[in-house]
Amino acid sequence: MKYWTLRLFNDRISIQLSMRWLLTVAGWFAVVGVVFLLSLSAGSNWIPLSEVFKQLSGQIDQHTFVVETLRLPRALLALLVGAALGVAGLILQSLVRNPLASPDIIGITSGASFGAVTFISFGAGVISMQYLPLAAILGGLLAALLIYLISWNKGVTPIRLVLIGVGLSAIMKACVTFMLVMSETATTTKSYIWLTGSIYGASWSDVTSMIWWLLIPIPFLIVFGRGLNVTEIGEDFSVSVGIRVQLQQFIFLMCSVMLAGTAAAYAGGIEFVGLMAPHIARRMVHRSFPGLAVVTALVGAFLVIIADLVARTLFLPLDIPAGVFTAAIGAPFFLYLLFRYRNQ
Repeated sequence: MKYWTLRLFNDRISIQLSMRWLLTVAGWFAVVGVVFLLSLSAGSNWIPLSEVFKQLSGQIDQHTFVVETLRLPRALLALLVGAALGVAGLILQSLVRNPLASPDIIGITSGASFGAVTFISFGAGVISMQYLPLAAILGGLLAALLIYLISWNKGVTPIRLVLIGVGLSAIMKACVTFMLVMSETATTTKSYIWLTGSIYGASWSDVTSMIWWLLIPIPFLIVFGRGLNVTEIGEDFSVSVGIRVQLQQFIFLMCSVMLAGTAAAYAGGIEFVGLMAPHIARRMVHRSFPGLAVVTALVGAFLVIIADLVARTLFLPLDIPAGVFTAAIGAPFFLYLLFRYRNQ
């Protein structure tokens, strides 16, 4: 198989690209692009694709409100959320060397949900709702720090990280349920919609602000990405080749938190995307982290945007949260993985 080497920053970073990887990325770009255009066309008011193209190119302006104000930011936000969740799941699975790890299973999403519901229950009437994403991100960070600190015992082992994450996730879910029971009906309804996972009401400000949050972990993933491949072999080998394992684990855990927390902040508790996307991507390309991360991001983007498209068109005039459909697919997928890896 022929490889091309991409060198960046005066050869400090080199990435090998294969023909298989290029074809896979091109194929997923095409698939995501088709679904993206369909999401701009389909809805309670069907707009032909030809008119969508004309609207986007500025040739007509009769669908400005529907296409550019309602559907376009929603579709873009779905892509960003899916990509962030997919890469967050890939990082966790590589970090803890467990195929069942994902942000919603290990407790990061539960932490983000705890932060958001706490804000909705106690701060929504006092503080502007524009700070809801920040509350969700801080909740995810708090959960990750607690998991890391409680797991620490002269270092952090993958199995401790997973077990403590699952336990802390259960505690935070119980706290969220308690707050919902004690809250007013309007607050409970708003919280339940957010917890289910929905991109309803996405705006351009959501898209732009989410992009800024996602830009923070990208440099760390580029610089330390290749080291994660070595870490998957084993900690002893990683130490022998000069990798500071504990520091790298902490950096990647924070990157995963930032990605998953940001996604949860803007779309709520969309589950199982971080579990499914890495597994689908691994069946298509080599396990090298940089190339795998790109394909995983595309798969995650596809899962969320197709779920959102089905959610808002299949049951018209109802607009079902996208998280309902990702959970409907993800739960059987999770059971399949449990059966597949039952002896490992």
